Order: sequence, then C-alpha cells, then structure tokens
Amino acid sequence: MADGIYVSMCGAVARAEQLDAVADNLANAQTPGFKAARPAFESFLAPGAAQDKRYAAAVATGIDLRPGPTQRTGNALDVVPEAGMFLTVRTAGGGTAYTRDGRLTLDPDRRLVSDGRPLLSPRGEPIVLPPDLEARVDAAGRVWAGDVEVAALGLARLDGPVDRVGPSLLAPGAGGRALPAEGAVRSGELELGNAGALEASIQLVSAQRAYEASLQAIQTYRQLDQRAVEVARVK
Repeated sequence: MADGIYVSMCGAVARAEQLDAVADNLANAQTPGFKAARPAFESFLAPGAAQDKRYAAAVATGIDLRPGPTQRTGNALDVVPEAGMFLTVRTAGGGTAYTRDGRLTLDPDRRLVSDGRPLLSPRGEPIVLPPDLEARVDAAGRVWAGDVEVAALGLARLDGPVDRVGPSLLAPGAGGRALPAEGAVRSGELELGNAGALEASIQLVSAQRAYEASLQAIQTYRQLDQRAVEVARVK
C-alpha cells in the first residue's frame, strides 16, 4: 500500500503548487500588466518502485505572455505597448526589468515611473521631465513635456524563458534575453491581467477537487494498511 500512498502524495503536492499559481492568477486578474503563471506537470517512474505506478510532479511554471484585455482610461500617461512589447524599468536594486503595467506617473523628482520604478529610455537612462509642464506620451512612444519632446520610452521584446520578479514585473530567465525594439504604444488605455477571472475560478475549483481527491486516496490507503496490520495480528 505504501506505493499508493506515495503516488497520492506526489499528486497532492503537484496540485498544491497548481492551487498556489491559480489563486495568484485569480487575485491579479484585474492587475494592470499581470501575466498568468501556467504550471506544467509530468509523470515519472520512481527508481526502485513498482513499475506499474506513475508519480506526478509539477516540473515547471511558465509565464503566459499573451496580452490581456484593455481598458480605456483617457489618461494621457496610461499606455499599452503594441505587438507584445514591454516597458523597461529600473528596479530598486539598480537592475533592469520589464513590465506591461502602463500606469505611468511622475515621482517627486519629475521622473516618469511605473509603480514607483523609473522608466528607462532606449539609452537606459531615467526619463526626467522639466517642472511645470504637462506630460504626455504619443503613439510613437515619445514623451513630451508641453510642446517639448523629452525622450522616448525604452521598449523591449522578451525572447525565451522569463521569470516573475514582481506582480507585473518580468526578467529574462535562464537562456532568455531582452531585445531592444522600436514600436508604437496606445495612449489612454491600460492592459489588465491576462488571467480571466472566470477562467481562473474554474481552474481553482478543478484543482481544489483534484487536491482533495489525492488527500482522500492517501487516507484510504492508510486505512487499508491499518486493516492489513490488524488482520496479521489476528492470524
């Protein structure tokens, strides 16, 4: 019976990881720029175990880069990069990361920021606007202060694996890279998370039921083991 318990335990662990990912997707369904996590599962034969049993495991969690739905805001500093491109930002640690969270604002130093992180130009420099002038971003990704062009948004395309380093913040993973790109943006709009609330809710219920089934299987195998021990004692 021990093999059955181990198979069920592996299934429960894999489903627990799926539950964490789906719950995070559901919680961020309306978060601008959020990209859903998609766990990948694999079955395997355990060394030395019975060869008629397969064990499950969550082997990787990929990030779904498909665009999410957009929402019209009319704000001149809300942007959606076209063609799946990402805005380039500087992290608190001084590194570079990428986001589609287009809620741009000006910090006290008049730097253009996304969620508090400075936006970078194609040259990798923070975009600073002069005082007392209204800021806007045009369709070509150029940043204006009044009638003066200040800089352009640094846009990039992510190629290969990516890692999430914040709720709406990504960085190239092992073997991945960020390629500088030129392109357009849509002003006055925001892109929301690409995990639909209905889809994530259905996945959450399905994963929860599968997790509970694995726990029930573990309990059943334990009861069978206990009965086998009691029968052996009687004999």
